[in-house]
Order: sequence, then C-alpha cells, then structure tokens
Amino acid sequence: MILAGCAALGVAWWTQHQLGIMPCELCLWERWPWRVLIVIGVLAPFLPARLGRLALWMCAPVLLVAGGLAVCHAGVEWQWWPSPFPACHAAHVVGRTLAERWASMPLVPSKPCDAPTYLIPGLPVSMAVMGGVFTLVVFAGWAVGMVKSKKVRYF
Repeated sequence: MILAGCAALGVAWWTQHQLGIMPCELCLWERWPWRVLIVIGVLAPFLPARLGRLALWMCAPVLLVAGGLAVCHAGVEWQWWPSPFPACHAAHVVGRTLAERWASMPLVPSKPCDAPTYLIPGLPVSMAVMGGVFTLVVFAGWAVGMVKSKKVRYF
C-alpha cells in the first residue's frame, strides 16, 4: 500500500511540478485515498497481528473510494454528468463595473474537470482513466495478498 500510494502521488507530483500541468478539483480529491493508503501501510506493521490485518482490510473501502473518484472524473471528462465540485466549473464573475468583476475573479485560475489530461501522446487515455486502471490493479494485488496471508496463523 505504501508503494502504490507513493507511485500514484509520485505520478501526480511529476505531472504537476515537472510537466507543469495544473490539476483540477477532482484531481486533487483523487489524491486523498492514496495518502490514506500510505498511512495504513505505515501503521499496519507496527500493530499487533490481528489489528494489523484489520487495518489492511480497511484498504478495501479506501480503494473503492479511489476507484469511485476515478469513475466520477472519467464520467465528467466524457460529458456523462457534470462535476460535483463547483471549482470544476467556470468562474462565476459578478459585478457591474470592471473593477468589481476583476475583484470577484479567483486569484488562481482552475482547470476545468472536463478537460482531460493525456500523458502519453497518441494514446487517448486520460490520467483519470489511468488512475482507475491503477486502482483496479492495486485492488487485485491487495485481494490476492489478503487471501494468501489468510493461510498464515496468528497465535
């Protein structure tokens, strides 16, 4: 879980800071489950065996949330539904005068959530879809690991 979380956050960091691609609000939300998985992965080995296994079972709902956010984001990119976050939409500028309108604009422009980010030229698979596939791979690895570790006896 630690490696999976670091890999997901590492790709997000590289995309944002090295490639200069700004994340949208959904992208930022998609990072949170991976942070939680890192914390679970760090804590689990230090807990007693039964509590450590219970902590690892908590990875399932966290991975489901990560997958749900990826599906939500992909659906927004494919125009299946609108984004649930207001920051994903165009800024709402109000005011009668130009000065009032400038004052109501956000300080930092946000990237719309329906604008997909493609990392691999020529491959029309967005980062949201790649995140969903990665979540499925991690979930499958987690499931296999939990089944195999069930055979280990704990006191």
